[in-house]
Amino acid sequence: MKIIEFKNLLTANDSKQLQLILPNGNQVPVSFHITEIGLVHKTFIDCGGTLRDIKTCQLQIWVGADADHRLEASKAKKIFKKAESFLVDEEMSVEIEYEDLLISQYNIIQHQVSDSAIILHLGVKHTDCLAKELCGLPAVSPKNESKSCCGSDSNCC
Repeated sequence: MKIIEFKNLLTANDSKQLQLILPNGNQVPVSFHITEIGLVHKTFIDCGGTLRDIKTCQLQIWVGADADHRLEASKAKKIFKKAESFLVDEEMSVEIEYEDLLISQYNIIQHQVSDSAIILHLGVKHTDCLAKELCGLPAVSPKNESKSCCGSDSNCC
């Protein structure tokens, strides 16, 4: 979900609470806080030698001891307002960072709106070879691909 889509969703549902559903179907406790909003800028060279640059908006979620806390859309909107000076590209994707045994980052893959809540469904992020053509891999490789992108007969790595 892009920043602009997220902000529009918040605006259209100003008094509703936010709820987060993890990829495994478990719900993040509804008492979560947004403890950070950030611009994550990653510059890297992929295994094919291409320089890449990715920027995302990251919301860090934390569950404290205050079980009665609820985050309403209006409060999340205020958090975004404070970050407007550095989140100037509203076409950036919004990601959720949450610790559940490990700190993980999730994409927002879909949303639902109920009478009382905006329910955000989170998806798993995956690693990938970004230079499949140089590595001799099919454009869409199966998840358990046995051939390594960085094998001895590869043009990358």
